[in-house]
Amino acid sequence: MQQDQDNFRDRIGTMDDDGKRAWVYPKKPSGKFYDYRKWVSYFLLTFLLLSPFIKINGNQFLMFNVLERRFNIFGFPFWPQDFYLFVISMIILVVFIALFTVAFGRIFCGWICPQTIFMEMVFRRIEYAIEGDRNKQRKLDKMEWNKEKITKRSIKWFIFALISFIISNVFLAYLIGSDRLIENITSKPSENLGTFIPLVIFTGVFYFVFAWFREQVCIIACPYGRMQSVLLDEKSVVVAYDHVRGEAENGRKKFRKNEDREALGHGDCIDCFQCVHVCPTGIDIRNGTQLECVNCTACIDECDHIMESINKPKGLIRYASEDNISKGKKFQLTARMKAYAAVLTILTGILVGLLFIRSDVEARILRLPGNLYETMNDGALRNVYTYKLVNKTTRQIDSLNFRLISHTGEVKLVKNDYESVPEQGMSEGSLFINVHPHELEGNKTKLKIGIYNRDELIETTTANFMGPRSFN
Repeated sequence: MQQDQDNFRDRIGTMDDDGKRAWVYPKKPSGKFYDYRKWVSYFLLTFLLLSPFIKINGNQFLMFNVLERRFNIFGFPFWPQDFYLFVISMIILVVFIALFTVAFGRIFCGWICPQTIFMEMVFRRIEYAIEGDRNKQRKLDKMEWNKEKITKRSIKWFIFALISFIISNVFLAYLIGSDRLIENITSKPSENLGTFIPLVIFTGVFYFVFAWFREQVCIIACPYGRMQSVLLDEKSVVVAYDHVRGEAENGRKKFRKNEDREALGHGDCIDCFQCVHVCPTGIDIRNGTQLECVNCTACIDECDHIMESINKPKGLIRYASEDNISKGKKFQLTARMKAYAAVLTILTGILVGLLFIRSDVEARILRLPGNLYETMNDGALRNVYTYKLVNKTTRQIDSLNFRLISHTGEVKLVKNDYESVPEQGMSEGSLFINVHPHELEGNKTKLKIGIYNRDELIETTTANFMGPRSFN
């Protein structure tokens, strides 16, 4: 055991001496924090499962259609033309996570991360219900393939596959949209192979992750653990073992009834290993902050149970910073936290401002390449343009027209007096702009053009107007 404590950083907790996978059989957690996590998880699971099917003003609440570059965030549609808004939103998310990591460690992983929520609150609880707690699972794993083992494993694997299939459908609803998903899955698979094949692939991936790869996602695959090692310092609040109280002068020691541990110089830790047995990533929290720790609080609840049973104060393992444990300092906002908070506030303000000035219609007007100006009978000059209108709303706009704002002149559509743009669609066409020579500043003049829905100005854009090099 002493060798393990000395060399725990030489390898991850789920690897044995031979470099092979050491399967983790965590004890079923219980306690105050676990109950809190269950309520948070129930809320987030409901949110994750329903968000693709909730609509606000006809827009899917959350959608990340990467292929078509269309995103909906909290009901706000983001088109390719709005990509800068999406980028700012993602930067805000990263800064937000960084801020909370600096302040509270890997709390996102233990309480909010979908991987942890599905693994610990769905799949692992199903496993407990079918196979039993830690010792029963270990016994079943070593058992020969008899009727009991085949029955339990078959039921568990079938339920895991079914839930993985459900998660895959929800995942696709985020990617391609819930309406298209429902339309595709209600028809024959052969008619929608573009949806059916990804559905099968994602089902296999989720089944592999939750049935076999499990905690390895958090330990090996997820970059957030590496990010944490860079951002944490001695002032960050994490799930921590109070080594000052637990070890005292002469270290931890097994519990013996009626023994005066304080007189012998031993700490409150009785070396029961319950914090290790309940850990879903297989680490010993008493070794200090580790990359594998996801701050799930299972060890806090388990240690509190043990402290209660031996009449010791709770909190031997708790949310605390290294400064709090070693020096008794309370949590304070550091300069780094304040800097992150300031950046987060500024970025959020910028995003909110950009959302307020964002229009429902995106317009782009360009001169037709290769065409010069044309002189009309009344002496006005004419340029030909192409335009593209993008309707970001869920309603059709039927009465769009163009008017010059910066100069006196006339804008004429080639086909109709008004332009119609379908919901969440695009319209293209051509138009003429006539301007008298005395309105121009030279051979190239920038015009400001307004796009009106009947008489309401909803968007403005600019275009260059070509004229003669000199005129009277």
